[in-house]
Amino acid sequence: MDKIRKHWGIAVGTLIGLAAGYIYWREVGCMSGSCPITSSPLNSSLYGAIMGGLVVSMFKKIKLNYNDY
Repeated sequence: MDKIRKHWGIAVGTLIGLAAGYIYWREVGCMSGSCPITSSPLNSSLYGAIMGGLVVSMFKKIKLNYNDY
């Protein structure tokens, strides 16, 4: 339960990115079908999920314990 509380922001960012990737595929997409990311909803959604998780994790503060060194 502690890990869920610790990483809830990254999980929310991943879900938002997943939805944004799907919406991007649905609204913009790729007309020719040769685009590697936006040619299928699965690729676009997974890419959005990864990007959403990474963006949120950039703002996560890291606590350093100097007594361990």
